[in-house]
Amino acid sequence: MNIFDRYKKPMTLPTKEQALPGRERAMPVAERHVVLNSPMTEPFPAEYEQVLVGLGCFWGAERKFWTQPGVYTTAVGYSAGVTPNPTYEEVCSGMTGHNEVVLVVFDPEVLSFKSLLKVFWESHNPTQGMRQGNDIGTQYRSGIYCSTPQQCEMAAESLSQYQQDLATAGLPEITTEVQMAGPFYYAEDYHQQYLAKNPGGYCGLGGTGVSCTL
Repeated sequence: MNIFDRYKKPMTLPTKEQALPGRERAMPVAERHVVLNSPMTEPFPAEYEQVLVGLGCFWGAERKFWTQPGVYTTAVGYSAGVTPNPTYEEVCSGMTGHNEVVLVVFDPEVLSFKSLLKVFWESHNPTQGMRQGNDIGTQYRSGIYCSTPQQCEMAAESLSQYQQDLATAGLPEITTEVQMAGPFYYAEDYHQQYLAKNPGGYCGLGGTGVSCTL
């Protein structure tokens, strides 16, 4: 039996016609980051950059990035889908098209985008398609959703380099999406900085063990 046969939710992205309708009202979130005490929402300092990254369950992924020097703030939410302002339950149904992502706002003078990409690649397995480890579904796919064309170019170059690293280690093709970011919808407040609020909570983050030679 194929592993996906045990799961009822779809393993392909819905069309606009198939996707859930969503709603106009945005999800309310706290004003300040629980760990960094920085603002959770815009406006952010003009000299900082931002990117959305998807690397599996966003609880552990957010913690990975808020611990990096130079990160100003992080937040978890949903992007790269169709349904406006979805709920967690709707995203988990597979009928919104969204990925679980982390918004990372960072100071490029302290943390270069190349260094951030290295953290991204080494923190998960980017070869698994619509899953990450035991977390199965379209919302767990690997993705880099960029705020500038320059970020997209650098992300694509890093993908090519890491593909060489993985191939040398005998691992398969990368399935990561690299594209310009669309709308970002904040997840429910209890998801924000979840592992700071729940230190013993689930974290499915895990890499391939292959270093990224950027």
